[in-house]
Amino acid sequence: MTRMPLATASLLALAISLAGCGDDKKEAAAPQATAPAAVTSEATPASAAKVDEAAAKAVVSHYADLAFAVFSDAASTGKQLQSAIDALLASPNEDTLKAAKQAWLAARVPYMQTEAFRFGNAVVDDWEGQLNAWPLDEGLIDYVAKDYQHALGNPGASANIVANTTIQVGEDKVDVTEITSEKLAELNELGGSEANVATGYHAIEFLLWGQDLNGTNPGAGARPATDFVVGEGATGGNNERRRAYIKAAADLLVADLDEMVGQWKAGVADNYRAKLEAEPAESGLRKMLFGMGSLSLGELAGERMKVALEANSTEDEHDCFSDNTHNSHFYNGKGIRNIYLGEYKKVDGTTLTGPSLSSLVAKADAQADSTLKADLEATEAKLQVLVDSAEKDNVHFDQLIAADNAEGQQKVRDAIAALVKQTAAIEKASAVLGVSDLNPDTADHQF
Repeated sequence: MTRMPLATASLLALAISLAGCGDDKKEAAAPQATAPAAVTSEATPASAAKVDEAAAKAVVSHYADLAFAVFSDAASTGKQLQSAIDALLASPNEDTLKAAKQAWLAARVPYMQTEAFRFGNAVVDDWEGQLNAWPLDEGLIDYVAKDYQHALGNPGASANIVANTTIQVGEDKVDVTEITSEKLAELNELGGSEANVATGYHAIEFLLWGQDLNGTNPGAGARPATDFVVGEGATGGNNERRRAYIKAAADLLVADLDEMVGQWKAGVADNYRAKLEAEPAESGLRKMLFGMGSLSLGELAGERMKVALEANSTEDEHDCFSDNTHNSHFYNGKGIRNIYLGEYKKVDGTTLTGPSLSSLVAKADAQADSTLKADLEATEAKLQVLVDSAEKDNVHFDQLIAADNAEGQQKVRDAIAALVKQTAAIEKASAVLGVSDLNPDTADHQF
């Protein structure tokens, strides 16, 4: 992706005027009229302080500790989701379906905090698509409403793997008689379309909730538990295959999460952590800061919020079947803050702390550290507004982005503005540490 220079904090705060522009996928997002200004010389210190190599190495090592902890929590909650799905399949009823949904929601909390490790660490970014790719054309997987809006030109959008043992996509005929984890993994991006997502959290989410047919009105998906019943009382059709699909998807999710835990485990000679810790400290610091800035700017502010807002598109909502998008955004933001502060609250309630970027920056430039910490706190507050809207007022993200909801749209704009502003502070902190030209990924968005 093309990386654009970022504006100063003051300009960024003013450049966030967004407007709706249609109802299609990402391609419908309207470009902003004015390109962002380059960082001014005043925004960058003339000479960065020399960072102590040993102190920086300790920060990078603790970063790896944080990664191991959060991926371990993602794996353990993934196993709880797997067990809940097994219980659903053993006795399909509304109670076991509700429990599986709750397990899915709980699994999202640590997983979304892992995403700040994606950017800069190819081992994570290359792996992530099999677990969290979105938006997906759910017609690839199972039955959908007749007026289902899919990605334009996607030949797999009506394949319906659950209903068919053979699917035709363009010139390719694919045998899906046996639904296994390995087979599902092969079907991702079938026919060259990124909308063909067969695995991961969102495939499981769709199978648990079903389509959200409410548009920008209240309500999430409402798949009945009887879609997993075999025999008398079954609904949905092809229930044995639907059961096999969700089981295979859950098994693959757990295997993938366990694989990533292994990459960050200490004391393994040839895993990713060992390679990261063997690099110069500056390389590790760059990966940390680039990951923070890229998730903050291009991914969360851009792909996950700005696209959906500008197009008033529920199809571009992140957790669109469950209406859990507010939490996914909040915990993405939390993950960015975790890395800077060197802390992570684990699912068992304990908090992991250690040497932090904040301590390095504070030693070099106390004001830069204070500014970034304040911006991170302000961003969390704006994301909390989205959580409160959903959980206290029952107005979820898909309702906030509705074309006629000016008040709701402003809440989303405010969160985007805070994310953009904190990215400028991340760049300032980076420059203070001597990590120049950070260029966080904008995902081709202009702010």
